[in-house]
Amino acid sequence: MSSYSVTVTNTPAIKNAPLIGLAEGNGYFSNYQLAALVLGIPWFVKRSLPVLCHGGFKTYLFLVLVLGLPITVAYWTVMSMYGPRKNQKVQLPGRNIEEYITIKDPELKAKYFGKEKIPMQVFYDAYFDDKVDFNGDVLDIMEARHDWAKMVFTPELFKYVFTVLIPDVLFHTKSQDEEQIRDNYDRGDDFYEWFLGPRMIYTSGIVRDITREESLEELQDNKLTVVCEKLNLKPTDRLLDIGCGWGTLAAFAHKNYGCEVTGITLAKNQTKFGNDRILKNGGDPARARILCLDYREIPGGRAAYNKIVSLEMAEHVGIRRYQAFLRQIYDLLDDDGIFVFQVSGLRPEWQYEDLIWGLFMNKYVFPGADASCSLGWVVKQVEAAGFEVKNIDVLGVHYSATIWRWYKNWISNKDKVIEKYGERWYRIWVFFLAYATIASRQGGASLFQLTLHKNLNAFPRILGVPSHTSIHVHPEREILPVD
Repeated sequence: MSSYSVTVTNTPAIKNAPLIGLAEGNGYFSNYQLAALVLGIPWFVKRSLPVLCHGGFKTYLFLVLVLGLPITVAYWTVMSMYGPRKNQKVQLPGRNIEEYITIKDPELKAKYFGKEKIPMQVFYDAYFDDKVDFNGDVLDIMEARHDWAKMVFTPELFKYVFTVLIPDVLFHTKSQDEEQIRDNYDRGDDFYEWFLGPRMIYTSGIVRDITREESLEELQDNKLTVVCEKLNLKPTDRLLDIGCGWGTLAAFAHKNYGCEVTGITLAKNQTKFGNDRILKNGGDPARARILCLDYREIPGGRAAYNKIVSLEMAEHVGIRRYQAFLRQIYDLLDDDGIFVFQVSGLRPEWQYEDLIWGLFMNKYVFPGADASCSLGWVVKQVEAAGFEVKNIDVLGVHYSATIWRWYKNWISNKDKVIEKYGERWYRIWVFFLAYATIASRQGGASLFQLTLHKNLNAFPRILGVPSHTSIHVHPEREILPVD
């Protein structure tokens, strides 16, 4: 324990945070205060202005509608600027901003210097445009971000919310999904291989041994094994992998468990890569294949599959279509089937940093992925669709371990990335991977792996006990019964 009652870890499994990296940010927000302002200020305006004071309830309601949005924006802005940190257990050193970053743009340099911190959104946009540089390793400097950056809501963030995020949430059309997914994942297999490594898996691995630095490939093989064991795969099973990426799970399940498998992706490059990987591993194309199509077009009728998996794809489905997506899976799944569902999301007790991080991710890394919600929200959605939760594993710190390895791969391939894709793409991804290592380690963003089945009286729950992995513990000491 440190002198500030904060535990600093020291394990080779992850990028351990230095003490400054454990500082809490500002998460102050009150729905009651906001409601009072949204309802109270229009009332005050109506009573104060000579013309409006003669109006009735309709005039007041009109003012609520007109003033509600600017009041809300102002409240969020002020609270993000002046709200207190969660706690003060970790004291920030208060160094000058120049010790952490170099601002090359004259206009920005005139505004942010000395103890005047730069808003995080302003910083990362400037960094991507080569107007700012880190004074050292990106991840190391980001660990100290609270000492040089302000986690405040800016006009640019509000503009993005109202002009991009909200329309995406409201519509989320099929053509939108296709455009966003293919633009992202068909960029080039080499782009992704330079950080994902040979497994080409763009989802979290799982740490099994915190006493050593397991390789990225070990983490991913651990995850593949865990997922297949939770599914209790057999050669007679019909497995559907929705959002299969480059098909590695499909190839792994077919090779090791002998099941029939169908993978679904919208990306053309991933489809070819996945089918080639299945063949390379001795797979039977009649029983294992990757299909390039939208999830709305998944082949097979009711109960066509008795095992279904979806790893970090539902975020792209969007909030509006989330329930329809889950009900589609319910219909595709056999009544005795198993569904392993892995999704990322933000914590409900958020800090402003978490929200700024989520908006950055939505804009630059995973466009259209607006369904990155809390675990509680996800559980309500799956239960509303008719599923019963058998097991939940929260894998945020495992994601941190995985992304840290991605980060090291990426910086080791810096010259290759810049030569083919340019400096800007390198900067976006090095910032993303560095910040994601931190966000998932500290809980701002996390990952939830749910094992589900239909909530039916006739479901054979007892047969699932052997694969209920979280209850099969291995005590480090002899356990004696109480007489």
